[in-house]
Amino acid sequence: MKKLSPLLGAALLAPLALAGCVGGGDTEGDASACPWEADESVDTTVRIGYQKIPNGDVVVKDQGILEDCLPNATIEWSNFASGGDVIQAFGGDSLDIGLVGSSPATRALSEPLNLPVQVIWIHDVIGAAESLVVRDGAATDIAGLKGKTIATPFGSTAHFSLLQAIADAGEDPADYNLVNSEPEQIAPAWSRGDIDAAWIWDPTLSELKADGGEVILTSEDTAAAGKPTFDLAIADRDFVADNEAVLDAWARAQDYAVEQITSDPDKAAESIAVEVGVSTDEAKAQLDGYVFLRASDQVGEEYLGGKLGSDLFSTAQFLLTQDSIAAVADESVYADGVNAGPAQAAADAE
Repeated sequence: MKKLSPLLGAALLAPLALAGCVGGGDTEGDASACPWEADESVDTTVRIGYQKIPNGDVVVKDQGILEDCLPNATIEWSNFASGGDVIQAFGGDSLDIGLVGSSPATRALSEPLNLPVQVIWIHDVIGAAESLVVRDGAATDIAGLKGKTIATPFGSTAHFSLLQAIADAGEDPADYNLVNSEPEQIAPAWSRGDIDAAWIWDPTLSELKADGGEVILTSEDTAAAGKPTFDLAIADRDFVADNEAVLDAWARAQDYAVEQITSDPDKAAESIAVEVGVSTDEAKAQLDGYVFLRASDQVGEEYLGGKLGSDLFSTAQFLLTQDSIAAVADESVYADGVNAGPAQAAADAE
């Protein structure tokens, strides 16, 4: 896959980031609405890249939790279509915190990008929320799709799961016509008959299923085969080092959103519906495709406290076999690319 230079990527993404920017100086926080004592000492600007994925990040955005808890800060939210776009924005130094999948996060830490970022949060563990959907009757397994056109956003967790499924089946990716498509391009391509299948997430996944698509594999299946995928938050290292209060408030807001998803899913679904662009019922149903972790769970050895770094290293080894990265960094790079500090602060406040 051809990679853009950081500067070129930033230039191409500038219109998208500006068009998707909401909040910021136009949204004033209400300290009295913060679920805990607001921190009025922070007056910095926080640039956040989000995606329309049904998890706690969009709950935090819709409910203005971070604005309320940092009322004197300027919070700028910019919408991106995929983790690859978010990574390019980090390369152009235009984001402080952003949501990416575990595959893009791995690419960010690997050659040739070597971006100065760290994973600071696990938004979700991806299950059936990302799936391979095919035209009714087109195939019943991955081998049956050889020679056919499969769309997925290259560099995403969905792309990683697709390649892993092909490899696990003992097949060669060269025998498939894999097409790089952003989520908003896939449904129209499906309607036109341009593609036979797609590995994608909601809301596009639900659109394809409603239009006659049939799911034959999911990311839950590839996770069971030993290759889990995640939606992660990455942050610029310098920003993390210089803005402890911001990161503590941000992680606490994310943890509050996860608690709401698990204890009051109806309320969380209302926010997700607004941000993702689906009905409340659809938003609530989409939550079933993910596993959500409180901060106290994330800081354990299974996740931010240890194994996630190893998972990223394993992902890098696989991506190298698919020519998705130029080289795998030392295993210590991926371990150091995970920072449990913000999650630990949120866990201490639970």
